[in-house]
Amino acid sequence: MSIMKNYLSGFFFLITSLTPYAQDRITGKDFATRSEIIAKNGMVATSHPLATQIGLDILKKGGTAIDAAIAANAALGLMEPTGSGIGGDLFAIIWDGKTKTIHGLNASGRSPKSLTLKYFQSQNIIKIPSFGPLPVSVPGAVDGWFELHKKFGSLPMSDILAPAINYAENGFPVTELIAYYMAIAASRFESYNFQNFKDTYMINGKIPRKGQIFKNPDLAMTYSILAKKGRAGFYEGKMAKTIVDYVQAKGGFLSKSDLEAHRSEWVKPVSVNYRGYDIWELPPNGQGITVLQMLNILEGYDFDKIPYGSAKHIHLFTEAKKLAFEDRAKYYADMDFYDVPLKQLLSKNYAEKRRSKIGSNAGTYKAGSISNGETVYLTVADKNGTMISLIQSNYRGMGSGLVPTNLGFMLQDRGELFSLQKGHANTYAPGKRPFHTIIPGFMTKNGIPLMSFGVMGGDFQPMGHVQIVMNIVDFGMTLQEAGDAPRIDHTGTSTPTGFDSVNSGEIRLESGFNYESIRILMNKGHKVGFALGTYGGYQAILWDDKNKVYFGASESRKDGQAAGY
Repeated sequence: MSIMKNYLSGFFFLITSLTPYAQDRITGKDFATRSEIIAKNGMVATSHPLATQIGLDILKKGGTAIDAAIAANAALGLMEPTGSGIGGDLFAIIWDGKTKTIHGLNASGRSPKSLTLKYFQSQNIIKIPSFGPLPVSVPGAVDGWFELHKKFGSLPMSDILAPAINYAENGFPVTELIAYYMAIAASRFESYNFQNFKDTYMINGKIPRKGQIFKNPDLAMTYSILAKKGRAGFYEGKMAKTIVDYVQAKGGFLSKSDLEAHRSEWVKPVSVNYRGYDIWELPPNGQGITVLQMLNILEGYDFDKIPYGSAKHIHLFTEAKKLAFEDRAKYYADMDFYDVPLKQLLSKNYAEKRRSKIGSNAGTYKAGSISNGETVYLTVADKNGTMISLIQSNYRGMGSGLVPTNLGFMLQDRGELFSLQKGHANTYAPGKRPFHTIIPGFMTKNGIPLMSFGVMGGDFQPMGHVQIVMNIVDFGMTLQEAGDAPRIDHTGTSTPTGFDSVNSGEIRLESGFNYESIRILMNKGHKVGFALGTYGGYQAILWDDKNKVYFGASESRKDGQAAGY
C-alpha cells in the first residue's frame, strides 16, 4: 500500500508539473490570463485597479496622459507604499502626440553633499547598508511630477492630486499582495525600532490585513501642501526642514541645501533598431541601455527557427544577459561624473564582438574592452496620441525605513547602489546620482509610436524588457500574452556596487517551461532553479495605427489593471 501511495504521489507531482495552467481559453496562448483591453479615446495601465480608475477619471475630465499618470502615481504612493512613494525617484519616457517627438525625464536625486567617501572608509564600511540614514539620497519624484506637469499637463495640480488625497483621508481596502509585502517590510524594520514607520503604516500596532481599511492622513496633508505650493512645498520651507531634521537626528547627512539644489533633468532617450523596431530607453545613471545591448546581441540569431521556451532560446538569452550585465557593472554611472561610452556600447559592431564569445555551453565573462570613455510601473495614453511610460520607486524593501515625522511617506534607500571602491565608475561621491535599476521602455516603428511598456523588479527589469520585446517581435505574441508568458531570470553576474561574478550564476525559471529544456540547460553547464516573486510586474499600452485604437495589458502576477474608454 505504501509503495502504491508513493507511486501515486510521484505520478500526481509529475502530472501537475506538466500542466501549470489552470484556465482553458478559447482564443490565444494557453498561458494568457485574459484578453487585451481595447479602447479608442485613452488607456491607463497600472499595478492597482483603484489607481487605474483614478487615471481614467482624469482622462475623462480632459486631463492629458501626463495628468493621469501623476494622479495614478500619487495614488500608488498611498496604496502601494511597498513599491513607491514621494520619498523615491522617478523616470519617464513621453511620446508627445502633438509634436510627434519623444522625450525623457531623469527625476532621480543625488547623494548628500556633506557625506564623503572618506566617511565610509573611516567607519570601515565596504558596502552602503540597505536601511537607515546612510543610503538616503534626495527624493526626486515630486520635482519629476511638476516638471512633467509644466511641460505636458493641462488640469491644475489640485485636481490631479484630489483623488489620492480623498483616499488617504477616507481610506481604502488593502489588497492581499500589498498586505503580504507590508508584513515583510515590517519584519525587516522591527530590529531598527523605527517608530514613525509604525505610526504611519500600522493600525493599532499591527500591519493592515487584506481587506482592512487603511488611512494615511499625514500623506493627505502632504499632498494638499504640494497641490497648493507646488514643488517648493517639498524642497523648501517647513516640509524640507522636517525631512532634514529627521534624517540628521537619525545620523544621516541630508541637508536643506541638498533639497533646495535638486532639479530633474530632461534627457534624450537612446535607441537601437531590433528587426525593424526602434526600442527606446533612458541613458545612465539607469540600466536601460542593458536592454539595448542584449537586443543587439540577440539580433544575430534567427528566432524564427528557435522556438520560445526551448533550451536554445533560454541559453542564448542568458548568455546575452551575462555579457551585457558585465558591461553594466563596469561602465554605467551618473554621466555628470563619468563619461559612459554610450555610442560604443550600443554599436552593432561591438555587439558582434560580444556575441562571438557565446558558445554552446554556459560561460563566464568579463566586461568588454572599450576604447576611450520594489517599484511601480504605469503607462497612460490619451486621445491626442500622447503616451507616457513612467516608473517610480523607493527601492529595496519599501525604502530606508525612515518616515519623516507626520509627513506620511518613507525616504528611499537608493544610495545603497553606489560602489565604495575607489576608481569605479559608480563610486560614491557627494552630489552624485547613484546607479538606478528602474527603467521605462518605449517602442516605435518607422517614426510612429507603437508601445509604451515596463517591467518592475530591480535587476530583473532589463531581462523583463528584452523578453517583452522578443515575445512580441520574435514569437508573435499579443500584448497580454507577452506579459503572461513564463519568464526567465538570471542571477550571479558582476554588480555596479563593485562585486564581481564568481561563476556562471543561476537561471531561475517560472512555472511553464518543460523539463526537457531544463535538462538540456543543465547538460550545458547551467545551474537551473526556481524562485517566487522575482519576475517583476508588467504594464503596457500598444497603439494600433491602422485601426486608431489602443490596446492595454496588465500584470497577472500582481494586482494590475488596464482600462480605457
